[in-house]
Amino acid sequence: MALLTPADLIEINRQLAISDEVVRKSTGFEIKGICEALYGTKANSEKVGIVPITSGNGIIGSFSESLLAIVRYFGLEGFITEKTDVSGYYEALSAGADIVLMADDYTYLAHNLKNGKIANNQPCTGIIYAEIASRAKQAGSKEILVVGLGKVGFPGAEHLKKKGFSVYGYDLDKTLLQRAVSKLRILPFSPENPKKFPVIFEATPCPNTIPEAVLEQGCLVSTPGIPCALSENLLEKYAVELVAEPLGIGTVSMLYSIF
Repeated sequence: MALLTPADLIEINRQLAISDEVVRKSTGFEIKGICEALYGTKANSEKVGIVPITSGNGIIGSFSESLLAIVRYFGLEGFITEKTDVSGYYEALSAGADIVLMADDYTYLAHNLKNGKIANNQPCTGIIYAEIASRAKQAGSKEILVVGLGKVGFPGAEHLKKKGFSVYGYDLDKTLLQRAVSKLRILPFSPENPKKFPVIFEATPCPNTIPEAVLEQGCLVSTPGIPCALSENLLEKYAVELVAEPLGIGTVSMLYSIF
């Protein structure tokens, strides 16, 4: 989670509400409803304990508070432990947490203490953003461009392939692109020979990764990437429906995957 900064988490509830509205407009479902359909689970009064972790680069300002806001936004009970690290984990258990959320520089996980299930943020984020893309009204053509094929993009591309989409993939890292082409049988995309797409799933930590040449008017871009892959100018010029939020959508995906 080292890529996140306190600035990314400002007004997390507002960011979630905006994304929820775009998702509802484009798919007919709220984010929560898509998670229920994707995982076949429902919330059942689970209590979520959030444990601050100090290892590595330390605690990101507002991270734990943002997680608590996210948990409550989706109708769950949550609390932040007063202690950190192992002591915080013990405190969460002692306080009756059903699920524990915690993150260091490399791993953000959710652990359901009742059934033993564990979720990692990276694949869960890729899968939910890909699922949102797959449900968009624009996805009728069954062609989707995936930009970024790493720890978030690869699981998302795999999910789209399983749903029967014709997936075009692009990554500046040729090794990651070749792995996805070989393992998933996706179609390699070349910016030198562009085509337009009605739906794009982007999963990179870089700005301006989506070239103008691939944008259809009114297309949907589903991206957890920070910073945003599109400039304000391109967003406005092509009337892009943008689903982009730094933490909440991936977090609720994690939770519903372990209910």
